[in-house]
Amino acid sequence: MDSAPRLIVVMGVSGSGKTTIARGLAECLGGQFVDADDCHPKSNIEKMSRGEALHDDDRWPWLHNFAQVLASREGRVIGACSALKRAYREKIISAAGEPVLFLFLNGSRALVAERLAARKDHFMPAILLDSQFSALEVPGANEPVVPIDISGTSEEIVAAIVRDLTRKAS
Repeated sequence: MDSAPRLIVVMGVSGSGKTTIARGLAECLGGQFVDADDCHPKSNIEKMSRGEALHDDDRWPWLHNFAQVLASREGRVIGACSALKRAYREKIISAAGEPVLFLFLNGSRALVAERLAARKDHFMPAILLDSQFSALEVPGANEPVVPIDISGTSEEIVAAIVRDLTRKAS
């Protein structure tokens, strides 16, 4: 497992389970958890709370800040961040200044909509789900990304990731 990058980012659309999976993974791997949502400037949160989609100009400072927070932590760090576009993932790697492995939480729109509708007290309203899927650039084979099927429970997903990381390290 030591051959995996120190920095891991769990990515996907809103409602795919990024925070839950990243927290569980951090706990299993003895790492620290960082939520990109905590790195948004107040203006971004206000915009999303009004049901307005963010634009790239809103995202660049947020992604830069998130990457710097990841890189500033000691040891293994697992972050949760949408990182929907390839350019966003490249920005995170560049701003972190070291390798980053992305785990892409991949599921159907129907499954994600169901999970998003069940969430309470989150600033990202379900009405923005279409904008999330529209912005999503499915990671390519030449990116440091592992696709993760989200059809199981969060415990099953975390266990599968840990098995996969362990297998690749051996």
